[in-house]
Amino acid sequence: MKMIINGQFSDASDGAVIEVLNPATGHVLDTVPAATQSDVDAAVAAAVAGQKVWAKVPVHERGDILLTFVTLVDEAKERLAQTLSQETGKPITEARGEIANIPIAFKAFVEKAKHLYGAVIPNGLEKNQENHVLLTLREPLGVVACIIPFNFPCDLFDQKVAPTLLAGNAAIVKPSTDNPLTLCILTELLVKAGVPAGAVQIITGRGSQVGSWLVAHPDVHAITLTGSTEVGIETYKVAANHLAHIALELGGNDAFIVAEDGDVDLAVEELIWGRMYNTGQVCCASKRFLVHNSIKDEFTQKAIARIGQIKLGEISSPETQLGCLISEKAAITVEAQVAKVVEQGGTVVLGGTRNGAFYAPTVIANVPKTADVAIDDEIFGPVVPIIGFDTLDEAIQIANASKFGLCGCIFSADFKTAYAVASKLECGGVIINGASFFRSFEMPFGGYKYSGIGTEGVLSTFDEVTQTKTIVLKNVI
Repeated sequence: MKMIINGQFSDASDGAVIEVLNPATGHVLDTVPAATQSDVDAAVAAAVAGQKVWAKVPVHERGDILLTFVTLVDEAKERLAQTLSQETGKPITEARGEIANIPIAFKAFVEKAKHLYGAVIPNGLEKNQENHVLLTLREPLGVVACIIPFNFPCDLFDQKVAPTLLAGNAAIVKPSTDNPLTLCILTELLVKAGVPAGAVQIITGRGSQVGSWLVAHPDVHAITLTGSTEVGIETYKVAANHLAHIALELGGNDAFIVAEDGDVDLAVEELIWGRMYNTGQVCCASKRFLVHNSIKDEFTQKAIARIGQIKLGEISSPETQLGCLISEKAAITVEAQVAKVVEQGGTVVLGGTRNGAFYAPTVIANVPKTADVAIDDEIFGPVVPIIGFDTLDEAIQIANASKFGLCGCIFSADFKTAYAVASKLECGGVIINGASFFRSFEMPFGGYKYSGIGTEGVLSTFDEVTQTKTIVLKNVI
């Protein structure tokens, strides 16, 4: 596939390409251009010009164009799902679900965009302002770099590109090098739907190069990035050099707390959803399982039994429930992290094996609260480390000891107890009697501490991609 720069399919200026592999088989699916710095410069220049054209399009017309895009997505949904599954290694059922989210998200953002009202500050609210009326407006920031990770490329495309465009900005999409193909198709469909040249583009290549050139460009006015904390911090530093607006959704090591009166069967079922979905490659997946010591053994045995029911197989089969990791390199990393947990006192009671990019669902019992995984070591894979506790205060202390603060969850039969724990957890979202893997398009999603800056969602993203102008009607009264 090719990039889209200024409305045209484009190769890299030097002709270099990167192979895109199916991580489940190792087979080459396609190639994408390895953009040069001159390609990035050309895309930014086109975005600057295209944004000025796009910003003049009335909001209702922008909305109609994005709804046309939704229609085109529906027509191409199976091609999109198959491409997403093959390049990501997720089961076809999960890929189809992610593609089905596109109309949900785009329609919601279109509705919100039509209700971004300004405010009127009437005269006389403060001394010496008796004759003046003030009006506020939302205006686009300009050129927005949308940096999208591998794990949910389409969902994050929805969250970043839809509001960016509806607000009148130009969007430059930078997909993951591992799986850029589906986003190339989606960007093409936006152009086909009527987004003008330069207003939406896609640049492919290594993040360490292409991403760095993009975020450092002085004509990139805002950056929205989902990725690792390390990449986020470096991006933040670079963006500061030209005062680019920035929104970061970064790593997490979410605590999954089961109180003494928690429903163990419910918690185990939520574990399947909250830890095994997308093979555990989820920022807000539950990653530290803090279980009251009185029920820890029961929870462990039931978790082992339930995980053993997960159907493995070819990712193209609708029966398959667990795929592979994004690459063999990622699986090797998980393998090393599990070995470290064992070195620090944990005991593997299920799984713990790797085959290429596939890592078996794994349960680790008897993990001490001092182990790296119990604090800051985020495992991006289907691994369940179980940590015992005696009191809820102890569980809260373990949960809050992490530098991360994306999400968390608490299982308890007593709503007052659950709410009290939720209010004390240092994170951006808490789910009561459900896994921390919960993200609707409507809700503001983001983390505390090293888990990010800003939030995404229909309720809040427009605040991240617009700026406020005040117009003063002086002496109008």
